[in-house]
Amino acid sequence: MNDTRHEEFRSYVTERRAVLLRAATQLTSDRAEAEDLLQAALAKTYLAWHRIEDRAAVDGYVRRAMVNTQISWWRRRKLDVYPTDQIPDHPVDDHTSRSEMRDVLFRALRRLPERQRLTVMLRYYEDMSEREIAEILGVSVGTVKSTVSRAMARLRDDDGLY
Repeated sequence: MNDTRHEEFRSYVTERRAVLLRAATQLTSDRAEAEDLLQAALAKTYLAWHRIEDRAAVDGYVRRAMVNTQISWWRRRKLDVYPTDQIPDHPVDDHTSRSEMRDVLFRALRRLPERQRLTVMLRYYEDMSEREIAEILGVSVGTVKSTVSRAMARLRDDDGLY
């Protein structure tokens, strides 16, 4: 990559990092994993930078790379999950910078299955249409609608939100 494109990419990352990290955090529900996810997506974007002619579309490219990478990680992780009789220790989240309502909602979202959480985050946090989500996830619009519907029903029934 020539120096001009390298500087364009560096400027883009500097300007958009906070927004993109917020999106990655919504996808992963974990700050450290979100940073890894964003780094992986930015690496893919860097390699494709010369092919992205419309600079206004870069955010969409990075978000799609994050979603695709996250789905790939989920699939890999499913193979690594084994039942056990021992419950692992979980670190306590630092809630000092979050409001109580945000924390309660965040916990409720984490209780959703990963696919439901992803569709809710894309639909309501990223304000994507059902068609856009279907394209990103490689499923039908009907699947997106039913997944969001089941997720919202589950959230409505979640006693932790009341």
